[in-house]
Amino acid sequence: MTHRERFYAAVRHEDADRAVFDLSGSPQTNVDSAKVREDLGKLLKIPTPAPSPYLLDERILVALDIDTRRIGGMPTPKTRHARTEGEISYDSFGIGYKQVNGHGEICYNPLRDADIDTVATYEFPNPEEVDRKLIKTWAEQAKFLKENTDFAVIAEHPVLGVFELGCWMFGFDDYLYRLAAEPEVVHLFSERFLKYQKRVTEIYYGEIGRYIDCTTSGDDFGTQTGPFMSTAMFQELIKPYFRQRVQYTKKFTDGFFKHHTCGSVHNFIPDLIDCGVDILNPIQPGVYMMEAERLKKDYGDKMCFWGGVDTQYLLPRGSKQEIRAEVFRLLSVLGKNGGYILAPAHTIQPDVPAENLLEVYLAAKEFYGQR
Repeated sequence: MTHRERFYAAVRHEDADRAVFDLSGSPQTNVDSAKVREDLGKLLKIPTPAPSPYLLDERILVALDIDTRRIGGMPTPKTRHARTEGEISYDSFGIGYKQVNGHGEICYNPLRDADIDTVATYEFPNPEEVDRKLIKTWAEQAKFLKENTDFAVIAEHPVLGVFELGCWMFGFDDYLYRLAAEPEVVHLFSERFLKYQKRVTEIYYGEIGRYIDCTTSGDDFGTQTGPFMSTAMFQELIKPYFRQRVQYTKKFTDGFFKHHTCGSVHNFIPDLIDCGVDILNPIQPGVYMMEAERLKKDYGDKMCFWGGVDTQYLLPRGSKQEIRAEVFRLLSVLGKNGGYILAPAHTIQPDVPAENLLEVYLAAKEFYGQR
């Protein structure tokens, strides 16, 4: 079975020789740490550093028998908001970031306390100014992978999610307040951003859509103890815009649609399925109502699951024996009758020993009698 055939079988809940293996095939399964990438290469006797800040050396992917390959990105046009002032960098939407322990942390929300007129007139990026040359380059990469390899070609999403952008531009506390008390502001903001999303979607997938097997989106709807909002509020204020985005994307590609949301979103899954989501990521362990057994029982015939290997506790601090046991459990539960893509539950940070990351894939091969 080829890598691509295996991927299609998993998403369609068909029989396959094994679960799909992923690492660095989506924005949420990167190995963010350069040291972990380097150490992983050494363990596999591949000492050459990774060729980019995020994507792994191709030889590492081959050695681990990874089924996925990622292309694309987020071609956000520059605006007058984009600038650096002192220690703060502002993006094209005007969101300010400070570097904290190597990560850009939000420290300024441009629409905090904004009235509805300000929300109506605030300058968004112009979708007509996305970098068409860059998108064509991504299309060429996708075409090469599609025509010259048997890997599943995964496209990174070109736009942010409507809920996360609202939280970042207003501030989490302010935006959650608006969801409850000022829904008219939320609808106005979402309508404006959906217009931007759809135009960028048209430009981006108009070039790459025919060459990809799957595309992604990211928008965190849950915390570790429950969703950010009630199901009714999600259905009224978030779902209509998310659904339009998914359905509009599918006009330009036959690829599957994977959505990433951290946290507890069990009760939202029927709505995500209705929106057109084929694959749910990351299946965050230890989160309320997101146990592998529950998800497989409730939605295993309707939704493919991607992720599940704990990056908060198991991979940073677990033993090889514990990692092996968890991989066996996940493959036994989520991998039964297809519908599972094995991967870390989120990006790999510097606290994960390369030996532990490698053990995930060695254990998976052992599970299938391939080690």
